[in-house]
Amino acid sequence: MSQFESVLIYDGECPYCSVAARALERVQEVGAVSWYDESAQSFLRAQFGATPFAMVLVDATEERVYAGESAAEELTRRAGMPELVGSLVRDNYETIARVVGLASNRGRDPDDVHEQYDLTAEGGERFDALAANAVDRDIRESDGVPGESTRVTSRDG
Repeated sequence: MSQFESVLIYDGECPYCSVAARALERVQEVGAVSWYDESAQSFLRAQFGATPFAMVLVDATEERVYAGESAAEELTRRAGMPELVGSLVRDNYETIARVVGLASNRGRDPDDVHEQYDLTAEGGERFDALAANAVDRDIRESDGVPGESTRVTSRDG
């Protein structure tokens, strides 16, 4: 069993992921893995039959997958942020994502997936590999290099 109950799949090349990172710092049972990591790609193919370019929060315990606006809103809720913040993030997700994409020269907009989904059996089978590659909470400490797994560990081990 993984140390994480949930994993956030995020754009590892986006320098503006600090909003998610700040929320993620408050939620110890959530790890993060770059969308570009092979474990994320494998999970997305198993869950969706494709690799949608979007923020995705996978909760293995609740067997739920939150995508896009729903992922952003759920992450703010878990971080204990006011409901107003969650609503603002949800309602402005696409605009924020588009502006961030332009500012970071990403060259693509997120795909139009914004719902909550049941975790499929195929997706569930790939959760442990996804969680094993997850960064421990503060995604700003990871290098986010496409295709490379990153993991933050203490010097003790």
